[in-house]
Amino acid sequence: MTKRRQYKFLFFCTWILFFGLCAQAQVDTTKKRTVEVTSTFKPALHETAKINMNATPPAADTTRPKLQYNLPDQNLLFAYQPGNLKPLAMEIDTGGRWDNNSYIKAGFGSLRTPYLQTGISFGDGKTAGANIYAKHVASQGKKDFQDFSHTDVGLNGFFQTSKNLEWNATVGMRGDQTYKYGYLPESLSFPTDSLKQRFTTWYSRVSFHNLQPTSFGLSYAPEIKVHVFNDNHNNKESNTYINLPLEKTVGKTFAVDLGLTFDLTRYNPSGKVAINNTAYSISPAVLYKTPNIYLQVGVRPTWDNKSPKIYPNIMAEVGTPDKRFYFVAGWIGYLRKTTYEYLASINPWIWAPTTT
Repeated sequence: MTKRRQYKFLFFCTWILFFGLCAQAQVDTTKKRTVEVTSTFKPALHETAKINMNATPPAADTTRPKLQYNLPDQNLLFAYQPGNLKPLAMEIDTGGRWDNNSYIKAGFGSLRTPYLQTGISFGDGKTAGANIYAKHVASQGKKDFQDFSHTDVGLNGFFQTSKNLEWNATVGMRGDQTYKYGYLPESLSFPTDSLKQRFTTWYSRVSFHNLQPTSFGLSYAPEIKVHVFNDNHNNKESNTYINLPLEKTVGKTFAVDLGLTFDLTRYNPSGKVAINNTAYSISPAVLYKTPNIYLQVGVRPTWDNKSPKIYPNIMAEVGTPDKRFYFVAGWIGYLRKTTYEYLASINPWIWAPTTT
């Protein structure tokens, strides 16, 4: 295409465009504008979810459940241990009147066995008092000379002085009678005096002690006991026992104990020379005392007829804070004299000893 033709074509297109714009400008603007929308959409609300009030019941469980129990420890330890309740005897009202109580018991049993026991009290029971005791029992067996009797009468008394002292005294008599029966053959005949065994003991005791320790922390309780023993065969024996304990408190938990003991025996067999049996001992010890612990450590040197021996004197007592349980242990040695009175109390058929 030549350039001339190109210019004509551009001019023609420009003229058409201009003419179109002019025609558009002459359009009537008084007419209302309307918009027609054609659509098939219809608005609707979405269905809301509702709570279902009818729950489905669970299926029945027929298996046995395993229950785990957690029981706490019943033995609990606390810093403070409460005290347990214990029944106690009712205390006597010191502001009221003191009534002395006495009793008497009497009975009779088989084998012609009479029984009698009594106790009589005197005094106010606080600063002074006395008690009288008596007991008698006897029996007769089916065999010859199968008889025995026992009688015991005693008087005990105490008296408090204004000097922080309390005196105690005892005096009494004890008698036992039996026969040597059961010999074989039974056709044998013996004099009654040769079969009879009758023992008589007269006893007495005097002691005193301070109710409260002295200003130096001393506690003392000396005592003396005397027994006079004899039988129906003119055998006699006297036993004298003297004890002099002394304790010194050191501080609040310690104490020093010192005791002197004298045991004197004189036995006089019928028609023979008297026999003396003497023993004495010293008992030094150290004590440790607390509410739950009691400890005693010491020795007891003893001279038996000038023959020296040393015995232990150790004792311990330990308790729980609530005082429900106690553990007691000890190792204590002492000299026990084999006197005629002691042997007769074990075997009433014994022959009187002739030697020590």
